[in-house]
Amino acid sequence: MQKYVFRKYNSAYRTFFTSERKKIAKALGSRVKIAHVGSTAIPDLGGKGIVDIVVGVSKLKLVEAKEKLEKAGYEFREKASYPDRLFFRIDYPYKNRKRRIHIHLTKFNGPDWKEMIGFRDYLLQHQEVVEQYVNIKKEGVKKALGDGEKYRKHKEKFIENILKKVL
Repeated sequence: MQKYVFRKYNSAYRTFFTSERKKIAKALGSRVKIAHVGSTAIPDLGGKGIVDIVVGVSKLKLVEAKEKLEKAGYEFREKASYPDRLFFRIDYPYKNRKRRIHIHLTKFNGPDWKEMIGFRDYLLQHQEVVEQYVNIKKEGVKKALGDGEKYRKHKEKFIENILKKVL
């Protein structure tokens, strides 16, 4: 799977999210909040084509939720995690390729939740900013040449500027 590429937005992303939300809710119960975030949540944005989902827990502890997600087949990625946000992924076959889903498990209404939701909502309300971000993401793919750290670094200032506006 070539990870750092730019794919046009596909309306099927909403379907993937809806399907995955049901699986996550089944694994964790109804007391969690589940939201579609990242580039696949923004019509016309485009990106790597990975469906990002933030899962906010309040009553359920992160450790307990982690165990339940692993039991449901989600792969915990310790290297991409930190204490307040645990990271998981799962791949599904889709049209002779893989469809990758990323799960970001965090405290509901905590700092990470607010950043991801705030960034998404800002882009949904500002089409001109989406167009700027498309260009930044495309430049990042070209400059990074598959290096994830370079790709993220290229987008960093743009993201920070948006977060200053929403937080």
